[in-house]
Amino acid sequence: MPRPHVEPYVDRDFGFKKMTLSGMPNGIQYKTLSMDTDNGAVTMTVQYDAGFSQPPGFSCSEYEFLLMEGSVTIGDQIWTKGSYFYVPAGVHMPKWSSKEGALALIFYNFGPPSFQESDADHDDADDRTQLKMINSYEGLDWMMTARRMPGVAPGCGVKPLRNDPKTGASTFLYCMVPGFWQDNISYHDVAEEAYHIWGTSWMMQFGNLPTGGYFWRPAYINHGCFASEKGILAIGRTDGDLHNHFHHDPFSNPKENAERAAAVYARQRPAMYKWILTQDHNHVPHDFENPDDHVDPMKSGPSQMIESDGSHWP
Repeated sequence: MPRPHVEPYVDRDFGFKKMTLSGMPNGIQYKTLSMDTDNGAVTMTVQYDAGFSQPPGFSCSEYEFLLMEGSVTIGDQIWTKGSYFYVPAGVHMPKWSSKEGALALIFYNFGPPSFQESDADHDDADDRTQLKMINSYEGLDWMMTARRMPGVAPGCGVKPLRNDPKTGASTFLYCMVPGFWQDNISYHDVAEEAYHIWGTSWMMQFGNLPTGGYFWRPAYINHGCFASEKGILAIGRTDGDLHNHFHHDPFSNPKENAERAAAVYARQRPAMYKWILTQDHNHVPHDFENPDDHVDPMKSGPSQMIESDGSHWP
């Protein structure tokens, strides 16, 4: 996900814009939080006007949706705040409507926002069985333990929402209890983004991030120490498997952090590390379990997964 570093950003400081993309239904306003200018993938805060209505149809990009305020009716079912959807590309959804309006986050993962009216899935739609719809506030329990080892300080809870089995990319709710404090610096081998649904946290490099606060943070950027006086509720996402690299040098740069991470990898998986070093720079590793796609080593994150003919659908 080659997006620039965005941190800190508070969407409450900016007004909504009317959605005017061709094919998109009327009654949608949005704020862009971050965007991949290569493929149009985007994270947005979205306001659905009272009386909003959208006919059955599908998106050409998979997307994730978190309802923060109001309600939406999909088919015959009413969804309230905390509802989370993962909708694969090309998978048909019933009619949407919102009588009183709604406020949501939408993550279009591999392409720009799109909508095509249809009563059926696209012929080349992704796997419908991956469709997920759940009220994350009521339907999931908090895990008050480390989500990945090494783990963060006690007082940070997690609700896993989705994990990509190919890339390890993940989406999750997380919270900090009142008085949360972690006194070290961390970085990761993956990009991460987060949005504060409620509450304020403090980070040494970037200051306070209040309700409506957002960041898109590329790999190997230092962040921490952390604190929250009254606690927070947030949604986070990564574009690969999250590993916490902890240290106590706030002045190290991303290049130094990447080298340190590579040294850790060399110690822990020396045979794999040696194999990587001996391969031609442009070698593309193929996965015998997934023969129809391969990894482009010049890209990172879920968008590296491309079809065997070198193209993306659609």
